[in-house]
Amino acid sequence: MAQLKSISAFSSSNLAFHGPKRESYPYHGKVCCPGKLSSFQELAARKSELQGNTFAVTSSNGIVTRALNKQVIRAVLPTYSETEVSGSTKERGLRGKLNKVVLAYSGGLDTSVIVPWLRENYGCDVVCFTADVGQGLKELEGLEKKAKASGASQLVVKDLKEEFVNDYIFPCLRAGAIYERKYLLGTSMARPVIAKAMVDVAKEVGADAVAHGCTGKGNDQVRFELTFFALNPKLNVVAPWREWDIRGREDAIEYAKKHNVPVPVTKKSIYSRDGNLWHLSHEGDILEDPENEPKKDMFMLTVDPEDAPNEPECVDIGIVSGIPVSVNGKKLSPASLLDHLNQIGGKHGIGRVDMVENRLVGMKSRGVYETPGGTILFAAARELESLTLDRETMQVKDSLALKYAELVYAGRWFDPLRESLDSFMEEISKTTTGSVTLKLYKGSITVTSRKSPYSLYRQDISSFESGDVYDQADAAGFIRLYGLPIRVRAMLDS
Repeated sequence: MAQLKSISAFSSSNLAFHGPKRESYPYHGKVCCPGKLSSFQELAARKSELQGNTFAVTSSNGIVTRALNKQVIRAVLPTYSETEVSGSTKERGLRGKLNKVVLAYSGGLDTSVIVPWLRENYGCDVVCFTADVGQGLKELEGLEKKAKASGASQLVVKDLKEEFVNDYIFPCLRAGAIYERKYLLGTSMARPVIAKAMVDVAKEVGADAVAHGCTGKGNDQVRFELTFFALNPKLNVVAPWREWDIRGREDAIEYAKKHNVPVPVTKKSIYSRDGNLWHLSHEGDILEDPENEPKKDMFMLTVDPEDAPNEPECVDIGIVSGIPVSVNGKKLSPASLLDHLNQIGGKHGIGRVDMVENRLVGMKSRGVYETPGGTILFAAARELESLTLDRETMQVKDSLALKYAELVYAGRWFDPLRESLDSFMEEISKTTTGSVTLKLYKGSITVTSRKSPYSLYRQDISSFESGDVYDQADAAGFIRLYGLPIRVRAMLDS
């Protein structure tokens, strides 16, 4: 799992629920929130922690504007020309020589250690990069200080939420891409947008290499590196977890102390988590045994369906050419729309998935996912297609959706085949325009209404009453011809 955390971009007005502020402990790109989920209000507090209440974006002049609780804080980051750091070496490192490396940076223990490790082993300057795809795992405050204290020459922060939803999530939604029947590809979609931004930053700062904190057992290393290969094959790629002798938390702490790197004060996470605007995943601990039921206090985005409101809530999703554009008649930006549906779905316990999946590297893994807004959108999109796609088109689309999902899961976002499939999905979805009303109730979704100006449904044809378009007597000849192979085989057998 990549060691990536981001600056949250959720305003206080977007937080629907209030509860006691709890402490979270980021570590290894995950977040550990101890304590017991005892009420819907406490779930809201956890969600507030996860999403944060901060907005930060880096402009070309290195100024970061951060709004927190209606206060604006401006943090001046170094410009791209300010690349020197005290003690940096221009000589060959223990493993070779690189000029400058862009590191996917979280501020946690692993990436704090990777900074001096890169300098020691490759004699390079290190530019730390933090992406915001809606995780909300880390606020900007103190991140630059941590990066500099670890030996980095620069911190770059980019807000990628709108790009993530519009250019990655919505195409997958339009394609109906679901991996192995359940997984809505939350982590799979996030990695290429982050890796693409790293390639862009590498060009901006004149770096000749990129680095990530993915382990050698996971899928993310493939997703990052295939994106690097596709967008700039000349970049060197450094994956410390496949090279160094550090094997765990204690080794990392010892290395940090040896190199005078401040060790982040964190608690070890019980679960391995990855979150973004689309989903939150949970792995590890008791989940490693498929026989174990997830603990109730593990979930952070969705209330337990048993504790959800006793009254259902209806939500209307407006869709244009296969892409969601509005909720309950209100047009929203892609990221705002998804954020709003996450809140609604989370309140009703929508979008929990528990599955055993086949990792790209060959092993099976068990994960639990929370995808409240995404589950609502998938239900709406598929239902609208029941009106706008004919049988043959729908069958071909469903078959290609499996391949589309496989390519995304495997990190082949910039593969020509994925791009070609996306062109097909865009073309056949041109008439998938209309609205769908869904009823949400205690973890379930029920369709109550669907309509489209391009609907292929004709009441005058489908009605059991007689009509001019369809003559029921014609069915006799159709059945005889359609069943001819069956009749011929039966004649042979007799």
